[in-house]
Amino acid sequence: MTRATPKSFHVKSFGCQMNVYDGTRMTELLAAQGLTEAGQDEADLVVLNTCHIREKATEKVYSDIGRIVKHSVEARGVRPMIAVAGCVAQAEGSEIPLRSKAVDIVVGPQAYHRLPALVADAATGVAALDTDMPTASKFGALPARRVTGASAFLTVQEGCDKFCTYCVVPYTRGAEVSRPWAQVMDEARALVEGGAREITLLGQNVNAWEGEDEAGRTRGLDGLIRALDRLPGLARIRYTTSHPCDMSEALIGAHGDVETLMPFLHLPVQSGSDRILKMMNRSHDSASYLRLIDRVRQARPDIAISGDFIVGFPGETESDFAATLALVETVGHAQAFSFKYSPRPGTPAADMDEQIPADVMEARLQRLQALLNSQQHAFNRATVGRHTRILIEREGRRPGQKLGKTPWLQSAHLATEAPIGSLIDVTIASAGPNSVAVEKI
Repeated sequence: MTRATPKSFHVKSFGCQMNVYDGTRMTELLAAQGLTEAGQDEADLVVLNTCHIREKATEKVYSDIGRIVKHSVEARGVRPMIAVAGCVAQAEGSEIPLRSKAVDIVVGPQAYHRLPALVADAATGVAALDTDMPTASKFGALPARRVTGASAFLTVQEGCDKFCTYCVVPYTRGAEVSRPWAQVMDEARALVEGGAREITLLGQNVNAWEGEDEAGRTRGLDGLIRALDRLPGLARIRYTTSHPCDMSEALIGAHGDVETLMPFLHLPVQSGSDRILKMMNRSHDSASYLRLIDRVRQARPDIAISGDFIVGFPGETESDFAATLALVETVGHAQAFSFKYSPRPGTPAADMDEQIPADVMEARLQRLQALLNSQQHAFNRATVGRHTRILIEREGRRPGQKLGKTPWLQSAHLATEAPIGSLIDVTIASAGPNSVAVEKI
């Protein structure tokens, strides 16, 4: 059955920063085809850019589909075209339209450059599914970057070769691939020309990035950062997410001597128990992780450390969990993300014995998050009185208020008429659990 070709679209992204980047690129792609961006309830085409890391994230997609269709039919009397993109699309493929008849398009994270063609297929009633992982990069088929905000994401690396036993990323994003040097530099220049003062380099294992510069020399992420540091107009550089085993001495050194590289490092450890880390196939232990943190702090003493933690991994004992709490106490985090283990189909951990009861996981998560929250608040309080600089990113809720980020990725708010994209010299005046208040110097 044929359907009207959509004239408007809405992209909704779930999950990680790379999904946010992909969602932005899909928005640019559809806009380049002449479609108009619209609100979710008004759009002819709704793209759900999905995350598959946890079961609840997957289930949320299907509940969203039902809600979107219901609202659109009630408000306009028509059903929008629905596209499921991202990692759920890659993992479940042709099962998605069987589970939800409202889905017209399924496209994986390595194939979304074909979204316009899939939309055209869906409009003529042709099955529109593409979860291929082609050897040719999708990036060359995407349009030039549009005008952006003060801060922008830039994917430089995709995929993962680590095969942690709990993780679906190697199956949904494929093997580790680094984008070419010239392609990354060109996109970075376009972002800066479009207004970006800060660029965050993205990758599943971003510090595994490697490429050849314009002189044919092999460079790691540190070399790329040093090249970006020379871009006129780029004031701040960040990167995420890193793997401890790819944290080179050269990259650690860059934290000490590249002024535009912000003093913030997100370096997931997942557990403080060596036994659990081995079962996770993490290829590092707690001692090597702590030594790595020490070396980073020697290079940049004021650096803020962030991490990821999983509680309730199969077989985790109270002693294993206590080791995680001990590691957290030793490190002292400025921020962190913590989650209950979620078994993902097809991963080795899903079939392991000794799955942890939900109530035990919940109790452990609450204890861990209480500790992490107290550390975040303590870090924020310790910055009170510091003279620093914030990047204004957006308008605040109150008249005349602007919101931005400190170098340590703290949310900051102040009253100022300075435009978005301004760098303002400030003093941190007070600190709450999740943000700081600053005063202009």
